[in-house]
Order: sequence, then C-alpha cells, then structure tokens
Amino acid sequence: MTPPPLPRVPRTAAVLLAVLAAGTVRAGRRLRAIPMLPVTPPGAAAGVPRAAGWRLITARGVEPDAPTFLAACAHAEAEGLRVLDLLPADLPAERALGLLRLVDPARYRQDRLAVGRGAGFAVLVTEEVLARAGVDPAGPRPDTAELLALTRRLKEYAADATGLAIAPGLSCGGAGDPGGPARAAELRAQGLPPGALAAAQLGGLALLAGVAVRQGRWGAAAAGLYWLQPYLALGGPGSPLRPAGLGRATAARPLRALVSGLRTAAAAGRDGAPDTASDAARAASYQEDLAAGPERFLEPRRTDCPWCGGHRLTVRVRMPDHLQGKPGRFTLEQCGDCGHVFQNPRLTPAGLEFYYRDFYDGRGGEGTGTVFGTQGASYRGRAEMLLPHADPASWLDVGTGHGHFCNAARDVWPRTRFDGLDMGEGVREAERRGWVETGYLGQFPEFASKLAGQYEVVSMYHYLEHTREPLAELDAAATVLAPGGFLAIELPDPESRMARLLGPFWLPWFQPQHQHLMPAANLREALADRGFTVVAEEHGAAHQGNDFFGAVAFAAARVSPDPDRPWGPGPTPRTRLLAHAVRVASLPCFAAAVALDTLRTAAARRTDGGNAYRMLARKDVP
Repeated sequence: MTPPPLPRVPRTAAVLLAVLAAGTVRAGRRLRAIPMLPVTPPGAAAGVPRAAGWRLITARGVEPDAPTFLAACAHAEAEGLRVLDLLPADLPAERALGLLRLVDPARYRQDRLAVGRGAGFAVLVTEEVLARAGVDPAGPRPDTAELLALTRRLKEYAADATGLAIAPGLSCGGAGDPGGPARAAELRAQGLPPGALAAAQLGGLALLAGVAVRQGRWGAAAAGLYWLQPYLALGGPGSPLRPAGLGRATAARPLRALVSGLRTAAAAGRDGAPDTASDAARAASYQEDLAAGPERFLEPRRTDCPWCGGHRLTVRVRMPDHLQGKPGRFTLEQCGDCGHVFQNPRLTPAGLEFYYRDFYDGRGGEGTGTVFGTQGASYRGRAEMLLPHADPASWLDVGTGHGHFCNAARDVWPRTRFDGLDMGEGVREAERRGWVETGYLGQFPEFASKLAGQYEVVSMYHYLEHTREPLAELDAAATVLAPGGFLAIELPDPESRMARLLGPFWLPWFQPQHQHLMPAANLREALADRGFTVVAEEHGAAHQGNDFFGAVAFAAARVSPDPDRPWGPGPTPRTRLLAHAVRVASLPCFAAAVALDTLRTAAARRTDGGNAYRMLARKDVP
C-alpha cells in the first residue's frame, strides 16, 4: 500500500514561517544576552555620594532613582564601559523588538563601527566622553528622539566601550509605542529612512494578509506567528523585560502595525521641507553659484593623456551628477596608448569645492558617514593585507575622511599609531573621537617635506582617484615613508566588466568626484619608477558589492531627484509625491540588486576579479 503523500507547504508561507521563526528566536537570544543590573532595595544608596565622573542623561518623563544610577556606574566601571544605555524594565514590546532587530548585544561593544543604539530613555556617560563630544549635560532634557540621536553620537566617542543593560528599577514613564511624527522622528534620529521603512512595513502586512487568506492553514500559521511574536520573544519565563501591556500589545499587533505604518508614511511624506534659516541660506548660496551656469566650473579640455602624454583619446562615458543631482554634465575619456581614464575637461578647484559641498559634510555628511560605517569587512581586509609583511608602529591614512578605516584597523593593529590626513574638517572630528591620534588638515603634497621619513605605512584607500595630480601624490608618499616602509593603495578598476555593462550607471565612475581611474598595470609602473617593489596585489578581495545597488540608486535619483535639494528649483506637492512613489516602487528593485550584488561578489572573490583592486608596495632601501 502506497503511503499518503506528505502535505505540500506553499512556498511563500514556508518562507514567511521560517523568517518569522528565526526572527523570534533571534530576538529572544539577543534579549537574554543583555546584562541586567542588580536590584537594589530602596534606600540602600542613602548617604552614598554621587559616583564621580559619570552623568546620567534621561529623556523627559523618566525619573531614575539613586540605586539605579549607582548600580549602572558600578556595572560600567566593572566592564570598562564609558557609555551605557539603560533599558527600562517596562520597555514597550515594539520598541524592544525594534532595538533587538538592530543590535546584537554579543557583538555590539566589539564592533568599533557599529551604530550607537539604545532604548532612548536613559544613557550613562563619562564626563570625559561628554566633553570630547561637545555635549553639555546640564542642557535641556532631551525627548526620546533626541536621546536616540545622542546615543548614536556618543558611540563614536567610545567606539569599543559602549554597552547596553536592563535596569529593573527604571521605568519608561508610561511612554508607549510611537507612531506618526514621533516614530518618524525617532527613525531619523537613528539614521533610518522612515518613509522606506513604513512602506516596507505596510508591504509586509499586505503580503502576510494575502498569504493568510490564500494559503490555508500554513498561511494562517504564518500570520499567527507574526501576531504572537511579541509574547513569544519577550514574555516567556525568565524574560528580563516586562513590557507594559504586553498582552494587549500582542492581541492588537496587526491593527497597531497598520495604523503606525500609515501614520509614519504620512509623516515622512510631509517632512523635509527646507524651512530653517540655514536651509534658506544654503539654497541662496547655491543659486548664486549657479547664476553663471555650471560650465564655469570646468577647465578647457586637454588633448593629451595626463598619465603618459598620448594623444589617442576617446570618450569612455558621459554622465550627469548622479551622486547629488547638481547641475552639470561630465565626460570621462580614455587614452588609447596606456588605458588611463580621466575626467576631461576636469573640474577647476572652485568646481571641486562646489560638487564636494554637502556630500561628506554638511547636508550629506550623516548619510555618507553611515555608508562608511558599513564597510567594516573591507577595512579589515585592507589592514590584514599587511600582516605577512610588517608590524608597523606608525601609519598615515591619506584621505582618511572621518577616520573610519583607522578606527576599524585598530582591531588588527592595536599597538599601531594611526594618524590621518584629509582636506575636510572631518579629520578634526576623527581626532576628537580618538579614531586617529593626529589629524592633518590640508593637501598631502604640502605636508610631504614636514613628514619626511616619519611613517612605516602610508595608505591611500579610494583616495588617488579623487586627486588632480595622482603622480604628485605618489611622490609625496615616497617622501613620507621611511626606507623599507609600505604604501597601500586601493582604487576602482576601470577594466571591470561591470563598467561596460552598466555604462554611466556604474557606481565607481563616481562623477564628478573621480578625476583619474588608472589600470593596475599603470600603477605598478608608476610605483616602480619611484623606487617601490609591489609585494602583493588583490582584485577579488577588494571588490565592493555595490554595482547593481548603485545602478538602481542612480536610476531612481534620475527619475525623481531629491525635491529638497537646495541647488534645485524647490519642492512642490507634486515632486514630493513623485519622490515618495519612486522610493516605494524601487524597493523591489533594490532587493533584487542586493541579491545580484551578493552573487556578483561571490563570483568576484572566486575569480579574483571585481570592480576594484588593492596594491601593497615596499619602498626599496637604497
């Protein structure tokens, strides 16, 4: 007798069940990894002086007692922490689940580039960190969104000394799960896009409802698991949290999520108009700069190659400013003799200032910093490239920005002194954060004679392509390095197959910022001419998995530029609606791009071919 066939599980329901089950288990595991402060009886701290050197900053409506403060100080000192975010024992369910999605407590402290996260109710900080961060602890008490933003900032000043703890004696003051403008403000404070997240939340609810209706008991099981998730993750025996109204929050979860998503989406759609004095001044400055047209920012076109002097030049690609959407059109030409690709005509110094403005600092600084903070694996790969060759005491990172590489590289080289050099004010911030020991502000060639022979390693990671005279930068590196020292370089590879496939939508063209893109053979020859021997070269390991994601981002920005850009014509209800619609419609495209980039990265690692390359060269000893 043939046994009856096993019931077939609908694919979508199976995927949802797996994802929700994994998320529930992960949330419970992460919750139990958060340490809990000891419960101190009321009055036990009477007569005990305030712990010196610590400040407890709380959101409005949160009133901690002395035992909680002293227990937090004792825990922080025992663990070697300088920033400690305290989770109230009655933290609402959705707030707790949201935090546990963002933070893995087992890795949070060790990850020097991790974004600072917390519950937004109370944070314990040393006075030394507050002073370096420029925070006045005696200022007005922040709301939850402001405290979330402050926690994010403080983690940068205590990169490996920030933690979380549950405070049983602390209450969140009756604050519930936020919605609408409050939730949008809290998401923005954490560097998260409220509009996109609200759209994803509503899309997930619609998918779950459709599965529950169309895919029988398995679909109903997936919907039920989502419904019960708060209680399963937070309400089990031994749970260190006791969210207020957990039963009600669990019972009403789908309806609350729907209302919250709709209100947040509406708030995100209304937000962003430039209505402050600084926004108006920025817009006026841009309009003044553009009054004579963007052509004034370009030099005359040259007829020879800046690398080899050849005259066989052809256009490789023409494109607008996909990065910010500022006016102007840019051309990259390629030399038929040596393969060098360069911007022609190139930007003047005034043009560079115009197109860099509000990208790495100012209006765009926060977003750029967030992107740099996600490159930890790449930073470690760069630092580890030197392991077989040297144990440096001194390292100068040229083009360091805010010092993200130096911060991450300390995990590989904890005894190395890292200094940084950059043209932007971010290098000063890197020094204040402690990510670099000394920050040099200015052009590298200008510092060459002052720093001659002082460093065992000089690095130029995605820096050389931004410079006007890359050969002069190599000369400066040769001067600054001690004999036997190492020069580490990483660059986009203009010979990448994706450059031809994606054309002007290939992210590493990065116009108008990239002035020069040189093939690896050209760089090897230039290094040899300056007394260097290449000891290592990596292509696949240097690949940055952003080809397809960048192409989708460029295409979306082309269809609907940011309506609030101060160099644009100004927002209207129509442009705001279009921008929001494009963001929502592009979500599936971004998801597909992430999948394609994952496959592309795996292929690049296996074939040692990608969109970038690294080179390590030793300065020959005379």
